[in-house]
Amino acid sequence: MKIHFISIGGSAMHNLAIVLAKKGFTITGSDDIIHEPSKSRLKKQGLLPNTFGWFPEKITSDIDVIILGMHAKVDNPELLKAQELGLKIVSYPEFLFEQAKNKTRVVIGGSHGKTTITSMVLHVLHYHEKEVDFMVGAQLEGFETMVHLSDDNDFMVLEGDEYLSSPIDLRPKFHLYKPNIALLSGIAWDHINVFPTFKNYVEQFELFINSITNGGILVYNEKDEIVKKLVEESTSTIKKYPYSTPDYFIENGITYLQTEEGDLPLEVFGKHNLQNLAGAKWICQHMGIDEDDFYEAIASFKGASKRLEKIAENSSTVIFKDFAHSPSKVSATTKAVKEQYAERTVLACLELHTYSSLNAAFLSEYKGALDQADTAVVFYSPDAVEIKKLEKVSKEQIAKAFDREDLIIYTNPSEFKEFLFSQNLKNSALLLMSSGNYGGLDFDEVKELIN
Repeated sequence: MKIHFISIGGSAMHNLAIVLAKKGFTITGSDDIIHEPSKSRLKKQGLLPNTFGWFPEKITSDIDVIILGMHAKVDNPELLKAQELGLKIVSYPEFLFEQAKNKTRVVIGGSHGKTTITSMVLHVLHYHEKEVDFMVGAQLEGFETMVHLSDDNDFMVLEGDEYLSSPIDLRPKFHLYKPNIALLSGIAWDHINVFPTFKNYVEQFELFINSITNGGILVYNEKDEIVKKLVEESTSTIKKYPYSTPDYFIENGITYLQTEEGDLPLEVFGKHNLQNLAGAKWICQHMGIDEDDFYEAIASFKGASKRLEKIAENSSTVIFKDFAHSPSKVSATTKAVKEQYAERTVLACLELHTYSSLNAAFLSEYKGALDQADTAVVFYSPDAVEIKKLEKVSKEQIAKAFDREDLIIYTNPSEFKEFLFSQNLKNSALLLMSSGNYGGLDFDEVKELIN
């Protein structure tokens, strides 16, 4: 089969391309820009386009399937040529469903925690050498790619993203998977560019619940009031399994989970991560892993890449990098670090980088999100606001939105870096939250702050 990827450089797209190439498919692709690590990984497999850009001449009638990425636009020259030729065009979630339609599909959804929960499930299954197909949104220790497809495995575990599938398929990705087993971790308004109202956003999760197969299973976080309400009101013929925060305590900077077999030290921490763990346990149990085996495996789980990822530590200082950018994630992550390191000064730095976080109408959602930090810093780039064609956001608007009088705000990358590198980090926990890089911050240099 010959498959062409329009927008091959995306995190999920390039992984899928690599996996399909290894399965023997003929793979080609295009993109106008490809960042690391996608660029190096595609190059290693001989899949990196020779020239960046869109080339309609690449689209020929002998192509069996076009996989269209969200990064492409509706007027993409290659897409237009494919439509003109009448070729089969699918999004990557649509393609994954086709690969998994005869398997038991396990889909992890929610505004936050889905990558971590999916990663926990895969870690436990991998630990116990239980082979499954999967797609997850972060690179995991012990896994070569973020996507795995086989002909033989009974299960496919999918991270269920609520963002749109492709420029010509405006359904959220997780609506396409039709799960047999599903999980909902929590709902907090996000992606304001495609879901302009909270009501519209919540409706997507209602549709997700309704997409679960008859007689299927829904595991859900009963501590999230919106999720609890949606699940309790659902009339779908499904089995419902609630989870909440398990019992735990913190001693000498280590979080211990209290189990019937004794206190279990964990590598991860934070109330939100303990809830994620409880959800992952239910999912694993429904996949044939008993409770004792789950605990044995989860003790060695260090976290998903960029999710409270510890990048440096010495006897008095620890530095974390986290992908958190939405208000609920920022709040949960900051609280987790402060609870874990109660005796230390927590310096939390947040970059407002996404479309939602830079939207003036959405900023008020951040009220109180950094309250648990001893020192709170917000960085944003006015250039990013301009590139995204949003109305200008002032420092005053940001200060008012976060509702914190001592909030430090930077718009200049070099000034932010100067501030960061001038801090005395003794007896501190530094938390860097962003889906970007603070205008070019070198995280390897940051590690040197405590060496």
